[in-house]
Amino acid sequence: MFLAHVPGAPPATVHAPEDAHDAPWLDLLDPTDKEVELAETITGLTIPRRTDLDEIESSSRLYMKDDTVYLSTPLVRRRDEDFSVSPVGFVLSSRCLITVRFTDYSSFGTTARQLEDDPQHISGDEVAVLLMETVVDRLADILEHLGTRLDCLSRDVFDGQPQRRGRAGNRLRLMLRRVGRSGDLTSAVRDSLLGLDRISIYISENKQHDLSPRLLARLKTLGRDIASLNDFVAQTTNKVQFLLDATLGFISIEQNEGMKLLTVVSFVGVTPTLIAGVYGMNFKVMPELNWHYGYAYAMALMALSIALPLAWFWRKGWFDKE
Repeated sequence: MFLAHVPGAPPATVHAPEDAHDAPWLDLLDPTDKEVELAETITGLTIPRRTDLDEIESSSRLYMKDDTVYLSTPLVRRRDEDFSVSPVGFVLSSRCLITVRFTDYSSFGTTARQLEDDPQHISGDEVAVLLMETVVDRLADILEHLGTRLDCLSRDVFDGQPQRRGRAGNRLRLMLRRVGRSGDLTSAVRDSLLGLDRISIYISENKQHDLSPRLLARLKTLGRDIASLNDFVAQTTNKVQFLLDATLGFISIEQNEGMKLLTVVSFVGVTPTLIAGVYGMNFKVMPELNWHYGYAYAMALMALSIALPLAWFWRKGWFDKE
């Protein structure tokens, strides 16, 4: 999809060069080869492909070609309880801003609605700053939701009611998955913030003479917002690690309880087996072989060898429900 955003008008699909006339923002959403070629024809610029945006080295993500700035960063997208990460490219020229993305982000829709509601003229630089501000706001919302979810997870981990061993194991496995997903989301948000921070710094340094003092001030504010969110991400990462260690600790306790049960069964079963083995030998000369009370004696001895260890384990507290 190839969209042209003009202030005061809804987004228009671009089919010909005249459809993009006076548009400060051209948006390529999962574009086809023909749409990329059309954008290159309209702007006279090279539009990066998906393989170009997937590059991880800084020299491929941030560079200038003539007077045009080429920028890219991975950006996280969350919907309900699921999330994904996809690269986003920015081509910022003196004429307009061109964005290349491969999934639908709510922050892009929010920026488009703001342009539609404001009929005043706006430059491509202003659109880029506005878009980055909207993206940072969206990442802040994701972090707030993540913090709330970690608080709920923390209560589930430490305030859970005692359950049967099978249910407790399933519950802990579920919590471990939730902690892992939270850690993955935190890492994705951190990468997105890092990319946006590099972009804002690169724009400030390389387009300083083209930006107005007001836009430079907004970029500084954006940098402070990103720095504060990075601090929150660091705190969240520590909490995720703490919950991971706690969950693994509870899993270890559950495993120890299982080993404790096996220990009791093994210990209790050894002595009766020994007694049954001794009196099960078929030697001709055995003192108790013809004894009238031999069977009762052997059974009582085996019962006593079971009862005494059980009583000892009970006094040690091995059978407590807690």
